[in-house]
Amino acid sequence: MPDKVSEILLNLNAVILRTKPPFRWASGILSPIYTDNRLLMSYPKEREFIVNSFIKLIKANKIKVDGFAGTATAGIPWAAWIAQKIKKPMIFVRSESKDHGKENKTEGVIESGKTYVVVEDLISTGGSSLNTINAVREKGGIVEHCIAIFTYELEKSKINFDSVNVKLNTLTNFTNLIKTAVQKKFIGRDQLAHIMDWKKNPEGWVEL
Repeated sequence: MPDKVSEILLNLNAVILRTKPPFRWASGILSPIYTDNRLLMSYPKEREFIVNSFIKLIKANKIKVDGFAGTATAGIPWAAWIAQKIKKPMIFVRSESKDHGKENKTEGVIESGKTYVVVEDLISTGGSSLNTINAVREKGGIVEHCIAIFTYELEKSKINFDSVNVKLNTLTNFTNLIKTAVQKKFIGRDQLAHIMDWKKNPEGWVEL
């Protein structure tokens, strides 16, 4: 499954690899990778594969789930599609509370004592996931797992998920995607080591 998901991300340009010039993130970090998994929504066949892969991931890891919590905004459609397919409740969490009306941060009904799986499309540092985890817990929900399509495997994300005692499960990851990119000739083997160095030290990575 990780190889197939990685291939889908590369084929649809949901993930683009480029070292010359590299991408510059909003944080100022130079990166050989840019990810926009929102593109997957526009491709029904691949979208269906991703949803089914999420369900297989949940079953394979015996993840308890009473409902799904989507992170705003990219996690919302995936949470909705998965919840609909296996007939479970779904809620979503805003990045910030609304400044009008009921000033909600969470939308939908969170039942106290029920277990919610957080759904993301991409994990970089895990900050938006933590926001969702904490919001669900504040309403009495239980969160033990987060699922996502892809993770950069940054050390910061591991620290963040460990800090809230939540297990992260993803369909694929940076290491697998780069391996697939070499096999499918999206990048040359001469670029492999330099790109893999980015994961070890994104802040200190430089263009060759």
